[in-house]
Amino acid sequence: MTTSVAAPSPKLFSRANLPLAFGAVALVTLTAFENRAVGTALPTLVQEFDAVGAFGVANAAPIAAFVVSLAITGLWADRAGPVPPLRAGVVGFGLGQLLVGTATGMPMIVAGRLLSGLAEGLVDVGLMVLIARTLPEVLRPRMFSLFAAAWVLPSVLGPLVTGLVTEFAGWRWVFLGALVLLVPTWLLIQPALRLVRPDGATGPDRPGRVRSVVPWAVTAAAAVFGLTLVGEHIEADPVPAVLVIMVCAAAAAVSARRLLPAGTFRWRRGLPSVVVMRGVTGAAFAGAGSWLPLLLTLVHGYGPSRAGISLSITGVTWAFGSWLQGREHRFTRVAVLRCGLTFIMAGLVLTSALAWTSWPVPVGLAGWAVAGVGMGLSSPTLSVLVLEHSDETNQGRNSSAAQLAGSLSIATTMAVSGTAIALAAPDPGRLVFGGILTACTVVAFVGVLGAGRVQAQAEEGDHESVAAR
Repeated sequence: MTTSVAAPSPKLFSRANLPLAFGAVALVTLTAFENRAVGTALPTLVQEFDAVGAFGVANAAPIAAFVVSLAITGLWADRAGPVPPLRAGVVGFGLGQLLVGTATGMPMIVAGRLLSGLAEGLVDVGLMVLIARTLPEVLRPRMFSLFAAAWVLPSVLGPLVTGLVTEFAGWRWVFLGALVLLVPTWLLIQPALRLVRPDGATGPDRPGRVRSVVPWAVTAAAAVFGLTLVGEHIEADPVPAVLVIMVCAAAAAVSARRLLPAGTFRWRRGLPSVVVMRGVTGAAFAGAGSWLPLLLTLVHGYGPSRAGISLSITGVTWAFGSWLQGREHRFTRVAVLRCGLTFIMAGLVLTSALAWTSWPVPVGLAGWAVAGVGMGLSSPTLSVLVLEHSDETNQGRNSSAAQLAGSLSIATTMAVSGTAIALAAPDPGRLVFGGILTACTVVAFVGVLGAGRVQAQAEEGDHESVAAR
């Protein structure tokens, strides 16, 4: 009589997986600090160069570069694996920080910000494919929960640390200091990169596909660039801004039709619906959160430090929700996603009370905390679903498509809501803010209704991809 012994379940912090967990989290933490630091240091930077008018360009440049990077990196990672894009991303990140830290004028700063956007796309997609190639499927939810946790300290302490460095050492050290941390961070992730088999290309080598993607990626980037600039300067002349938004939104939609999976605009089951849900969650959550500090300032009389508490709430509760989805449970991915979207919707209902009612502010912020938990449940679940609908020939393209959908939806939502704010300036009041928050709540509700479509039907296959154009 023989007794079978069940194989031990894999552990994220085992000797085999620890290099990936530690190195990837270190890289995400570094890029998160850079993301939070720029927002704090950039106003001082443009004032020193007497170039306040270039603030919008410096802000929009990395977003546009990120869109182009996503489209190209997906194809590159599928063909050559995750290591080359990650290496290029780290080099681009370092060069971007060096350019900004040693800048003698705004052209160098804008160039550095462009490199930062390109590097972010390379690193984001590269990490997704690295996780897919080296980590057991059962551990991916926990890995993505660690990524959310890696944003907590940068979100809470990043602005404070950056402000102190800017005030006492100068804004240049905000960027040059990142270079000091980049070397040990890169060394930490080296063991994880060695886990990827060095067998060259893993996906189909189709140079024509890259040439067909680039024009649409550039068009999408130009649309995002325009939407971002309009959103930041809309108060100057809101009526023409509406026309610009319409043109940019149309360009973004046409580009998305070519860059996203076939069936995305029909909300087809499987991967196309996962991509749609990435856009839905981004529009609902970011569309509300971006204007929450302004609502607290104009309607409730909060100062800058108190109004910024919504950002801290987001960092902590998002990480908590992500931790919850990474724990062992019996719920399906669809159930977790639907629960997350329900939390977002319910949280936004309470947050909307800050505009529609005279309820105490802590009640509305409690709702925002609930919405943050919902994003923590939803976002990593969608990342896991992307990989579940992918294989080694399309993991990069599918990951980049999902992130691209989020970027386009957030940019469009911000531009449209910014137009509403500008048209009601100088005092938007409760009606405008309430309308924006309610619209975001409706978007989340639509997501709740459509969450079940992320599960592909058996006859549609388990490994869908961005359609070849």
